[in-house]
This record gives sequence, C-alpha cells and structure tokens, in this order.
Amino acid sequence: MAIPILKQGDILIASLQAAPTDRDLIQLKDELAERIGHFRSRIVAIDVSALDVMDSFATRTLRGIAHATKLRGANTVIVGIQPDVAFAMVQLGLTLDGIETALDLDEGLARMRPQQDGGTSDGR
Repeated sequence: MAIPILKQGDILIASLQAAPTDRDLIQLKDELAERIGHFRSRIVAIDVSALDVMDSFATRTLRGIAHATKLRGANTVIVGIQPDVAFAMVQLGLTLDGIETALDLDEGLARMRPQQDGGTSDGR
C-alpha cells in the first residue's frame, strides 16, 4: 500500500496510516526525494500517529529520510509518536537523534516554520 503524500504550499505531508512494509518505506523515501525537488518543498512532515509499533528498519529508514531530505534542502519533522511506541523504541535502543519530533502535525509545522525563516525552533 502506497503511503499518501499531500502537498500544501511548500510542505509535503506523508501520513503512515497502517504499519508500512519495508517496500512502502523505501518507496516513500524515493517519492519524497523526488517531490522535494519537483515542488521545491521546504518542509516534510511524516505523521506516524496511526502506528502502534515501529521496528528497527522503520526507525532507520525514517532517520535516513530525514537526512536525505535535509540534503535536498528541506527540513523534516516526525509527528505523532504514540506513548507506547516511544517507550518501546527506548527499550529497544531505537533513536531518532537529530531529527525534529512533535506531538502532532500542528506543533510540528509550528516548530519547522521558525527554522525555515532562519530562527531556532523555540522562537528565538
């Protein structure tokens, strides 16, 4: 099942609505890299709020997507990590170090806007 990617202005929003397969995640990586250039997107938001588990491949791939989008000129935020998923990730040693995260899409986009304008994520 392909992961839907919505475009809103200079923002791409990918919503993982069910547990993605490894192939789905690789396709997402490829599509985001292509669309960032095509649409000149500055922000990528990946919504994982529907997921009740994130394995090591998904975590590594999301981290890779965030680093690749940065090289393409866009900032990435991962939003909606559920509490149980966060606890499980910590227990398994899975991290998203260096990747912006937020409770939900609204907060994630608010954090990314100041970065895009040259400020810091806390508004300074």
